[in-house]
Amino acid sequence: MRHSSAFAQSPAEFINDASAKGMAEIEASRLAHQKTESKEVKDYTIIVINDRTTANQHLAKIAKQLDLPVAPREEVIDKAKALMPEVMDGASFDQAYAASQVKTTQEAIEQLQQVAQTTDVPEIKAFAEETLPKLQNHLQMAKALQASR
Repeated sequence: MRHSSAFAQSPAEFINDASAKGMAEIEASRLAHQKTESKEVKDYTIIVINDRTTANQHLAKIAKQLDLPVAPREEVIDKAKALMPEVMDGASFDQAYAASQVKTTQEAIEQLQQVAQTTDVPEIKAFAEETLPKLQNHLQMAKALQASR
């Protein structure tokens, strides 16, 4: 098991970071839903939006339970905007969206696996274990989308 302290985030850092990334995925997927002509892409975006919204609500609940200082919503939105992929039109948009989903979902999975192994906060561990299978599902779907473009 590789132990990298660079990855070790405090519970508050983890929640702020994961929330911003989740929001970026939600916004990117909303945009993709509007722009795409592809039924597969539309179906995928709905799953991502639903799962990521649930995850972000869960994170907010944990922050409240643990009385953690969370970043103000505006700050999270700004961070989310910075994380959003560049937008293109048409088929190249679908391709770019699928590619960015593969990349960002892989990163999110790594972050959750890391936190599941290293956190001593049961609520965060439970969140990671509950969210990982959903993200692994997103990753498989995103790879399929990427392959079919």
